[in-house]
Parts: sequence; structure tokens; C-alpha cells
Amino acid sequence: MDFKLVLLTIGVSFLLAVIAGPLCIPLLRRLKFGQQIRQDGPQGHLKKAGTPTMGGIIILLAFTLSFLKFSVMNTDFIVLLVATLGFGLVGFLDDYIKIVFKRSLGLTAMQKLFGQLLFAVIVCALLISNNHSTVIAIPGTSVAWDFGWFYYVFITLMMLAISNAVNFTDGLDGLLSGVSAIAFGAFAVIAMQVEGHASAIAAAAMIGAVLGFLVYNAHPAKVFMGDSGSLGIGGAIAAIAILTKTELLFIIIGGVFVIEMLSVILQVGSFKLRGKRIFKMSPIHHHFELSGWSEWRVVITFWIVGLLLAGLGLYINKGL
Repeated sequence: MDFKLVLLTIGVSFLLAVIAGPLCIPLLRRLKFGQQIRQDGPQGHLKKAGTPTMGGIIILLAFTLSFLKFSVMNTDFIVLLVATLGFGLVGFLDDYIKIVFKRSLGLTAMQKLFGQLLFAVIVCALLISNNHSTVIAIPGTSVAWDFGWFYYVFITLMMLAISNAVNFTDGLDGLLSGVSAIAFGAFAVIAMQVEGHASAIAAAAMIGAVLGFLVYNAHPAKVFMGDSGSLGIGGAIAAIAILTKTELLFIIIGGVFVIEMLSVILQVGSFKLRGKRIFKMSPIHHHFELSGWSEWRVVITFWIVGLLLAGLGLYINKGL
């Protein structure tokens, strides 16, 4: 696959996001699409109240335009669009309800789950129609199993888990933008190696989009992506892992997302079973904040961890 095309996609997507920022951010501010801040969270976050959110539309716009321009039309192409824009739509509705109707929780848990399941099932139907392999391999080994029909149950759960894990990671200025750019970079390398044109272009388009968004999302953030962006990113990265047949490798490359989700599960489980919290606050990035770390220190540390895990994932996949 042409590496220059991947770089061109990154560049175009980055420029589109940078250009879209000054157009979208003032509009979001005029529409009073401001972020609501948890009162029980780090007190330093209270000053962020009112910062425009739903900035994920910048990411989705830049991604979509560059992906349409440089990718090829096939089943993989449709799968990637459905996963990214479908999950992004669920996030958009969640954000919209939170802001416009002043409901702090947005969509109910069941409504959000239904939306995610709907688009996951559409993805599964597309994969079935394309005779997608139902074999799952353990990274770095020759061990593999054919899951048969259960494979589609597995990837449905996988898409739900990844999109929500990515959503948990979106809590500090620039945190998710940076971590996701690193993960998409690793998957772009893998996609190029397996000649997955659509997946490589999708990963490249997302790298450019989130880095362009980071221009406005770095501390102090001028805009937040909201669930519109985080769920869309989650849908994209899950679809790329599925299409490149690296489903289990996500656990390593997306290790930061996994850690964030596990911290929430452990915190909730511990409190319900023992009445005690393990962390000062979950997701775990807030624990470090409440332990005295500056927001920027937490973000940089998580970026470094993400970079190391992405490198480890590529090494295990014999990508380096």
C-alpha cells in the first residue's frame, strides 16, 4: 500500500479539522452548547463549566471528508463508516439531550445501549455478507480458534466495550485526542501490512482529525469533543481492529482504554460489595489528579504509556 497516500490522508484530515475549529467553536458557544461539570469531581474542573462541547463533530467531519476522498468503495469502507458515524450519532444524541434538555445523564443507559447495539448488529450483517473470517488468533502465537457464529456475539460485545472504554478516557484536556492518535497510528501500520486499504485510510483520517482537534483541545481546552467524538472514535478503532483481524491485540495497543474501563468496573464493584472505594475517583486519570498530579502531567504520562503499549503491540504483531 502507498505510504504517501496514508501521509496525505493524515495531512488533509488534520487541515480540515484545524479549519473547522474556528467555524464550529463559535457556533457551539452561541448555541450555548456548554459542558456541565460534575460537582463531585476535581475542583479544578469547575472553571471549565460552559466550555463548548460536542466538538466531536469537528473530528467526524474531518474524518468523513478525508476518508471519502482517499478510500475505496467496498464492504470494509461501509463497515468503517457505519461503525464510526453510527456510534458517533449515538454520542451526538446523548450530548444534545444533556445540553438542550438540561439532563445531566443524556440518553438513558438502555437507550444508549440500544443505539450501540443497533449499529454493531449492522456491522455484523455487513461482515457476514462479505464472508469475514470468524477466526480469532492470540497475538504473537500460532494459536487460533474458529468461533463460528459466536464470533459475531464476541465482536458485538467488543464494539460495546471498546466504545465505552474510549468514552471513559475522555476526561482531561487532550487526553483522549493524544492517546487515540497513538493507537490509530499503530493500527495504521498494521492495516498497511495486511493490505487493508480502507482500514489504513480510516486510521490515517482519524489520526489527522484527532490531532487537528487537539490544537483546540489541548490544555486549556477551547472545546471538548463530548460523546459525539469519543463514541465515534471508539466505533472506528473497534472496526479497524476487527477488519485487520487483530481483535485481541487491541487489549495491548488500546491498553490505556482498557485500564480506564477496568478502573471504573473495579471502583463500582468494590463500592457495591465492600462499601469501599479503591481509587479516590474513577476513571483512574481522576485518581491521579486528586493525588496531586497536575492535569498536564496526567495527560503526558498517559500519552507515554499509550505510546509504549502501541510499540509493544506492534512488536508482538511483528510490526517492528
